[in-house]
Amino acid sequence: MTDRPRRTFTSPLRRKLHLPVWGDVSIRLSAALALIFAVVLLHWSDRTGLVDNHDGHISFLDVVYFTMISITTTGFGDIHPISDRSRLIEGLIVTPIRFAVIFIFVGAAYDFIIKRSWDKWRMAQIQKTLRDHIVVLGFGVSGSEAVGEMVARGTDPRCIVVLDRDQERLDLAEEMGCNVLLGDATRDDTLIDVRIAEAATVLVSAGRDDTSILMVLTVRHLAPKVPITVVVRADDNELLARQAGADTVINPVRFTGLLLAGSAQGAHVAEYLADLASIGGRVQLVERPVRAEEVGKSLDQLASGGRGLRIYRGERTIGFWEAAADKLEAGDTIVEIAPTTLTDG
Repeated sequence: MTDRPRRTFTSPLRRKLHLPVWGDVSIRLSAALALIFAVVLLHWSDRTGLVDNHDGHISFLDVVYFTMISITTTGFGDIHPISDRSRLIEGLIVTPIRFAVIFIFVGAAYDFIIKRSWDKWRMAQIQKTLRDHIVVLGFGVSGSEAVGEMVARGTDPRCIVVLDRDQERLDLAEEMGCNVLLGDATRDDTLIDVRIAEAATVLVSAGRDDTSILMVLTVRHLAPKVPITVVVRADDNELLARQAGADTVINPVRFTGLLLAGSAQGAHVAEYLADLASIGGRVQLVERPVRAEEVGKSLDQLASGGRGLRIYRGERTIGFWEAAADKLEAGDTIVEIAPTTLTDG
């Protein structure tokens, strides 16, 4: 007896439909009218099974009238079925169609009135709590990896707002616990909705350099003081991104090249760099303000137990080998290497 290969089940092949509101309404209305018209024809073909208590004659207008009061379950009783066949049609055919028509209209009312009002109310409640949050513009490969890493490092996903034009991507972000908004991040009103001016930082990764730079321009226009980090892939766009207002420009192609060059000089350099960049490694890079108990001490005497690498003092950058690193000052920002076990809590 031979073993049969186990059958794997996959989700159905799907393609997302992009319909305007008027298109959705038209489809729903057309479906309801088609069902009503089908019932009219059914009643007209079986008009001998109906009786009109007013004049005893069933006209086409009477059939339309009876269909409408039957579909809407009004039931005045002036026209009603008398034959067994007509009653069977009403019970087995017209009643399911009646429910279908009601569900179509109720569903339309929910989507276009109740749901929209509910979503607006929820959005207003979320906006009230948005302050010092992280805004992620673009939830592609880089954006989703960044959010996943931040959550793994202990960032509360409720403090992250993801903005994208793809609903399926936003569904993934929402499953992670993030706040999400479907919209165009190059438009002022969309960024205002996510309280961009009150954000702690903005991460931009649109997948295209031109779109990412336009997003940076729009963010900088609305939030002059908010730090912006952007991902660009072409070297000649790095300067444009900085001129647009980005504080930090990341080039994944360049970083990959650094990893390759490091691996050429030593088998463990690239491994260590990847270790530093991920929460899953043994060590990680940490940027933090200097603590009160560290002021006056040197960079190699950090209270955290980590290895101090660099000090940012105003516009000045100080390496661990420089004399200025022998005395930490209030307001300094420290970059250190810390074991992951020290940063878990």
